[in-house]
Amino acid sequence: MTGLFSLVINLLVLASPLYMMQIYDRVLASRSQSTLIAFTVLVAGLLLTMGLLEIIRSRVLVRVGTRIDGLLHERVYQASIAQSLGAGQKSDDGPLRDLRNFREFLSGSGPFALFDTPWVPIYLAVIFLIHPLLGYVAAGGAILLFGLGLINEVWTRGTITTATTQGRMSDQLASASQRNAEALTAMGMLEGLRLRWQALHRRALHQQSIASDRAGAVTAVSKTTRLILQAAILGVGASLAIEQAISPGSMIAASIVMGRALAPVDQAIGNWRGFVGARAAYYRLGELLAAHAVKPEPLRLPSADTRLHVESLVAAAPGASTPAISGLDFDLNAGEAMGVIGPSASGKSTLARALVGVWALRYGSVRLDGVALDHWHPEDLSRQIGYLPQDVELFDGTVSDNIARFARDPDPRAIVSAAKMAGVHEMILRLPEGYNTAIGEGGSKLSGGQRQRIGLARAMFGDPFLVVLDEPNASLDSIGDSALTDAIRHMKAKGQIVVVMAHRPSAIEACDKLLVLHGGRQEAFGNKPDILAATTRNAEQIGENVTALPTTRMASAAAR
Repeated sequence: MTGLFSLVINLLVLASPLYMMQIYDRVLASRSQSTLIAFTVLVAGLLLTMGLLEIIRSRVLVRVGTRIDGLLHERVYQASIAQSLGAGQKSDDGPLRDLRNFREFLSGSGPFALFDTPWVPIYLAVIFLIHPLLGYVAAGGAILLFGLGLINEVWTRGTITTATTQGRMSDQLASASQRNAEALTAMGMLEGLRLRWQALHRRALHQQSIASDRAGAVTAVSKTTRLILQAAILGVGASLAIEQAISPGSMIAASIVMGRALAPVDQAIGNWRGFVGARAAYYRLGELLAAHAVKPEPLRLPSADTRLHVESLVAAAPGASTPAISGLDFDLNAGEAMGVIGPSASGKSTLARALVGVWALRYGSVRLDGVALDHWHPEDLSRQIGYLPQDVELFDGTVSDNIARFARDPDPRAIVSAAKMAGVHEMILRLPEGYNTAIGEGGSKLSGGQRQRIGLARAMFGDPFLVVLDEPNASLDSIGDSALTDAIRHMKAKGQIVVVMAHRPSAIEACDKLLVLHGGRQEAFGNKPDILAATTRNAEQIGENVTALPTTRMASAAAR
């Protein structure tokens, strides 16, 4: 459609030079007012039609950009989340910003140059028809301007890419600094990070300045060249008119047509920065969507209610060469709770991420009722899993929004039920607006303990079959510890499976089984009393101080 409009618009452009030829060659010679009026009315109608088509073409491109955004924004959003999981770090808004930049380029004037450029040879042919010499001048000018466009591409591509990369890095560092403003201020980190951000920002500005200087120089040369060419074609045309090889009207018409022929080249050079940015965004989006292609939806299965089976599990952080955990084998039945203990860096958090499916497995399997996690429909799996990560991340919204996982039209009774099971209902009622209290970005208006307890309620929302809690009492007081123990007992009574990664003995008080990890490997798994007794006995047999090792210290405390 846009191409068809461009076809008609570029044909109508010829109305103006034809009008000038008729004025100089017919009207002035005949001195006919009626002919002048007829030609003027005709060309005015054609130019008004061209203007109307320009408006329609612009509106079509805006809607094309909006349509592309509508088709891709959901996939880009989901792919950016998958990319973040695959990178093992929090993602920025880079992919969504790329989509926005691509849409804005399509909605602007940049694409007009692409649609109008194919008409350059046709305009040059018209000039050749007027006179070959004028055609050679115009063709030489077009080649010269195209060469300047290529120089602009080669000269600015590297610096623009570097500037974009450095700008992204500085923006990411600034965003991270804003999210952790309290820690930066309290520990005097602000100056060091400010200098690091400033260095990145200055490098980005330096590269951007180089690119802008080069693009500005090429633009200035291009503009000057175009003016010289217009003067040259008028001079050559005047010489031909003096020799009566062409009429004065043809001379003026050739100048107008050449201006139109060179306009797309000038327009392309002027919009080159936007074109380069849109092209880079297009390729990045293509790579992102290709790497995270839409998979066929698995068959919808009944909810799991029987068993969690882990077999020969090997997992690692995304991008890591060495597995963080390997060779894990255990089974849990409905109504059982397992504590996972071990020293720091033993693989507890890696196991938590593997159990809920946020980190891909290197080997082995995690199955609910015999079905591997990646064989479940994503919506079905999300309803069956509750997860409290070690770093609790809440989102800007109300308390009820966060507990309900931002579900559409959640059941208020389910929200209150989850809060009561987590022992946080009374605490929420004491907030200024209760469940409707806005908690701010990242839960900034809540204390660490409040965020953790609301995160626990979110993990329990909807009675998921598998609930994985990664150090759920790290920020809790004795009241919170007691509420956590009661919550685990309540989930067990409802036939749910609970896995608790623990550093403090109170977290495993209500657990039936224990898994002991050390160096990413499974040292022991079984009933809690047996594992605790064996762990303590082994430590005493080798003459170690029982309080020296984190695992044996926890075992001793739990046994008491």
